[in-house]
Order: sequence, then structure tokens, then C-alpha cells
Amino acid sequence: MVQGNTPAPGSAIESVEDTPDTLHDTFTDSRGSRLYDHFKREWQIYVMLLPTIVWFLVFLYKPMYGLQIAFKDYSIFRGVANSPWIGLEHFETLFSNDQFIRAVTNTIKISALNLLFGFPAPIILALMFNEILHATYKKTAQTIVYLPHFISSVIIAGIVITAFSPTAGIVNTIIGWFGLDPVYFLTQPQWFRPIFVGTGIWQEAGFGSIVFLAAIAGVNPSLYESAVVDGANRWQMMWKITIPSILPTILIMLIIRIGNIMEVSFELVILLYHPATYETADVVNTWVYRQGLQSGQYDLAAAAGLFNAVVAFVLVMTANTLSRRFSQTSLW
Repeated sequence: MVQGNTPAPGSAIESVEDTPDTLHDTFTDSRGSRLYDHFKREWQIYVMLLPTIVWFLVFLYKPMYGLQIAFKDYSIFRGVANSPWIGLEHFETLFSNDQFIRAVTNTIKISALNLLFGFPAPIILALMFNEILHATYKKTAQTIVYLPHFISSVIIAGIVITAFSPTAGIVNTIIGWFGLDPVYFLTQPQWFRPIFVGTGIWQEAGFGSIVFLAAIAGVNPSLYESAVVDGANRWQMMWKITIPSILPTILIMLIIRIGNIMEVSFELVILLYHPATYETADVVNTWVYRQGLQSGQYDLAAAAGLFNAVVAFVLVMTANTLSRRFSQTSLW
């Protein structure tokens, strides 16, 4: 009589039952071997990357441990771990503080002006450089507009203060030529934002144009050749070829810029503002500086900094999602 399908010990069918574990071990060993071979082959790259990783861990990730003081009644004598938890009390204090609300409002307004006038400036500058045919003149002009980026913020602030001085400043000197009285620009709140935004454009537009010039350099030259054959002029080629070709780069830079909307240049603000201009010049970073370092309210300052970071995170996530949905271009 024929017996059931029970396989004999050691048969081929029995060995098949062990196949999943065997395959898993084989795959694991193979993957580990591939990783080992990869690191062995590319170890120089990882050695070069190591200082950057260490910098991120020490200066960006390790300080995150201190964010918990935003939820504690922090005392420097008790330390971070032993300070008592108080929940969201600091955030309630923030949102009931008129000066903090004013700082947030000023930050958003200044960033909006920077986005409106400062973001297009390097794009326009790159398009202008691309239209210059004389190589020597082009290189000279690029060098001149790049230089302000490499000047210290302290020196930039000194130049601005000197230029807008009511007695010897070039701006008031020109105003005097028309028989007008000198204007105390840096002591009047309504002038702070235009001066700050204009200074930022002058300092960073040239250096920022490098990214867009690199994107323009990657445009296929055959597109321009075809346009010339079709009778297009330089203006039409710029609008129909150059700008559409660098649009993905523009969108990526816009997403990054929106993510930094809460990060107004701290150094330049603190060098140019004073109590008379707090009304329009005080931003979140300077408010945090005064509360944290000057007043010793580290926990309240940490809460303000955490709020700043969360808002920036939400903004960049939203901008990235919208860009990916409507233009198929995104950071990730």
C-alpha cells in the first residue's frame, strides 16, 4: 500500500522547508559583505565626511538636549535634569507678551520684504550677467558684486551707519544738494526696514547669483541655436528658454528661503537697531538674545527659540509639499 506524503528524513523535500532561513542567512551575509566591500573601497570619502558628521552631532544635535528647559523652571544651579517641569507655562507667557508678538510680526514683515525684493535680485542679476558678451567686463562686474558677501557684518553695519549719517553721510549730502534738511534715518523706525532690506540685497545678491548662473550654464546650447534659427531675439530666448530651464532651481531656492523666513540676519539687526527703532527693528532672534543672555531668562528664551524652529519646519514642509504637487519639483 502506498504510504502518505511524509518525506523520508534527509530527503530533498525536507531541505526545502529550511530554505527561508537559509536564504535569509545567505542574504544577510551577502548584504554585510557588500557593505564591508563598499566601506573598504570608499573609506577615504567617509573619512572626509567624518568632520562634518562630528560637527553636526556636537553643535546641532547635542544642544537639542537643552530644549527641554523650554518646559521647565530652569535654574543654572539645579541644571537641566534637576529643574522642575512646568509644562507649557513659558509658551503661555510668550503669547501674552506684547514685545514677543511685536518681534514675531517684525520678523514676518522683514522676511516678507526680503522674499519680495531680495529673492528675485540674484535671479535678475544672473540673467543680466548671462547677457553680457564681453568676457573681461563680465568677470570684472561679477567680482565687484561678489565682494560684499565676504565683508564682515560689522564692517557692513559701519558702512551703512556712515552712509546714512546726518552730518557726513553721502545720502544726506546728496539730499542737501537739493536744499533739504538732513534725515536721521537710523533713528526713525519707518526707515529701518528699507535700509535693512536694501543692505541685505547689496550684500548677498551677487553671491546668490552664482547658483542661478550655474543653472543657466547647464541649459542645452542647442535650444538657443534652434531659437536663433527661428528668428528669436535675446529677450525672447531669455523668457522662453533660460527662465523655464532654471525654474526647478528657482523653486528649490524658494523653498529654502521660505524655510528661513523666521531667521532674519541677527548680526546686522543687532548692529543697526537701538531702542528708538525697536518698534520696527526688534525681531525674534534679538528678543531671544535680550531675554536669554541679558536678562538671564534662559527657559523663556528657549521656548521662543523652539517656537521659531517649529514655525520654520512647518513652513518648509508646506512649501515643499505645494511645490511637489504643482510643479513636480521638491527638496525630497
